[in-house]
Amino acid sequence: MIEDTNHNLFAEFDEVSAKQWKQNIQFELKGKDYSDNLVWESPEGIHIKPFYNEEDLQKIILPKLKYPKHWRIQKTITIQSKFNADIILAKIEEGFESFRIILNGDNEALSIEELNKIPSKTPIFFEVQSSSKLTLNEKLGNFSVQFDPIAHLVKTGNWHQSLNSDFNNFKNIFKIFGALSVNIETYQNAGANLVQQLAYAMAHTKEYCDRIMEEKSPGVINFRVALGSNYFFEIAKLRALRWLWDSLATLYNWANCECIIHVVPSKRNKTIYDYNTNMLRTTTECMSGVLGGADTIENLPYDKLYHYENDFGDRLAKNQLLILKEESYFDAVSNATDGTYYIEQLTHQLATKALALFKEIEKSGGFLKQLKEGTIQKKIKEVANEQQAEFNDKKILSVGSNFQPNPKDRMVDTLDFFPFRTKEKRKTLIEPIVEKRLSEKIEKERLQQEKNNETH
Repeated sequence: MIEDTNHNLFAEFDEVSAKQWKQNIQFELKGKDYSDNLVWESPEGIHIKPFYNEEDLQKIILPKLKYPKHWRIQKTITIQSKFNADIILAKIEEGFESFRIILNGDNEALSIEELNKIPSKTPIFFEVQSSSKLTLNEKLGNFSVQFDPIAHLVKTGNWHQSLNSDFNNFKNIFKIFGALSVNIETYQNAGANLVQQLAYAMAHTKEYCDRIMEEKSPGVINFRVALGSNYFFEIAKLRALRWLWDSLATLYNWANCECIIHVVPSKRNKTIYDYNTNMLRTTTECMSGVLGGADTIENLPYDKLYHYENDFGDRLAKNQLLILKEESYFDAVSNATDGTYYIEQLTHQLATKALALFKEIEKSGGFLKQLKEGTIQKKIKEVANEQQAEFNDKKILSVGSNFQPNPKDRMVDTLDFFPFRTKEKRKTLIEPIVEKRLSEKIEKERLQQEKNNETH
């Protein structure tokens, strides 16, 4: 007999209320306090319970998020001279589906003839890194060109030329392409917590919105986001980012603006010792990107910190994503986390706390004003220093670095370049937000010990 496929498989089970769950947990704890033993607080001030159920969803407003039907494997390519479409075509054959092209020169490096060689279904996102020679007069085919001078200011402490010049170039590009580009990688890589990352993303974005509000509505906004190792929180972070942007777009009556999220693994938790563990870290981070609803995912090669770009590292990074997509079926469902009690709660709390911080920034004069005053930098440093202290005390563990290191590992003769940021004596308008990995101090000590051993 064929059973009715519409039959509710769980109808025979009684519903269990949150109160009943708590009573049972209290019994198992043998009288110990439930809150003291099983509820913990995240660095963002979010209290995490041991269980969530349907009652938790009834207390919050659930966002109606628009997810991409499919996510794409992305590759970043830097163009130093002329753009050659054959490079893109070769990468498409290797399995890449989307491209971020960084233009270090002027737009003369782009030719319509070369762009027309690329299949129209392949998304190409051109990013202008310098505005000094930018003289765009018309749209280049169907491809988008974006310019994010605030990201440059955040990372370097200086504008490309000046505030007025950079924003004039930004507005000129926007008039042609109608696209916004906001890169928030630096905040995560420097140690900002998730609420800060989301709030700074919105404050960063609003600086652009205020300057184009008299122009046409943007057709698309591109966020580039770095993801850390806190698996469920990072999923919720991406969902909260979409929710916050929808709220900001509604404020400007930009309901039709498409939000595209590009993700890449964080550098903050990556190591040069026991470097193969980086592949495990990037795998879970890319999984967070998929389940969080990213449009494109670019993986970080396991040897990115100390090797020049190479075919082996790139191939492994790409194959990690191909396995997720083709063998693990992570591309089969686009909204896998919708309705999940825990992640919905995290999304709501991250978005709510980020919105409150964003409003504080706006009340104090806006993002650029707080950057100039050093407030943003100070807040990130405070959080980053707390993380570093926990790492040093082994409250945050990194396998192969501060936990279970391999004493036989030798790296001093393997480095293609110095894997640490060097201090530069230069004049800056603001204090830059400095990216720093948690394991750097340990790595420097071990490299120095290797050198000392060579001299004896």
